[in-house]
Amino acid sequence: MALFTPFISGFIAAAIGIIPPGLINMTAAKIKIKEGNKNALWFVIGAVLVIFFQAYVAILFARVIDNRPDVVTLLREVGFVIFSILTIYFLFIAKDPKTKKKSKIKKSSKKSRFFLGMLLSGLNFFPIPYYVLVSVTLSSYHLFVFENNIIFTFVMGSVLGSFAALYSYIAFFGRIEKKTDYLMRNMNKIIGTITGVIAMVTLFNILNYYFG
Repeated sequence: MALFTPFISGFIAAAIGIIPPGLINMTAAKIKIKEGNKNALWFVIGAVLVIFFQAYVAILFARVIDNRPDVVTLLREVGFVIFSILTIYFLFIAKDPKTKKKSKIKKSSKKSRFFLGMLLSGLNFFPIPYYVLVSVTLSSYHLFVFENNIIFTFVMGSVLGSFAALYSYIAFFGRIEKKTDYLMRNMNKIIGTITGVIAMVTLFNILNYYFG
């Protein structure tokens, strides 16, 4: 039971981070449509392999800064500023993205798709600060402890959550393609709302630290 909480926390955190349409999950879906399940699955495996190392490095970094309350508070303040700027940008400045016409994807080998997954996942640096923030936040609520077995369990939960979210795009993209187009057209509003909620929660934690 002690390992269940970090596992399910990692799983949910990964799913939340990957479910919104993005480069990696949309590429996986397109590969599935054009090249079949096997190539798409190899792409996902390559992407998830990199996510494993990104999540592990993030948690190790978070363990270092978790012992420094001043650094944690500073990160929250920086995070509040960043999320507030992102909220203003996505809600009031950014133009709504237009859905692109379908383009043909050349047939490629499983090996090339595996390394493409690793490449795109490696170019995405979002998981590292994301998992730092998640683990530090969970720790502040006593839902996570920076012990080796807990860290490994959390990372494995993140890996499985990432795999499940990406595989859902492969399995169900054909059925939700129209809804995905709607999401893409309204992605700025969705992202702006999410970052706005995160900014408010972060502000509450900051105020609670100083005045609570």
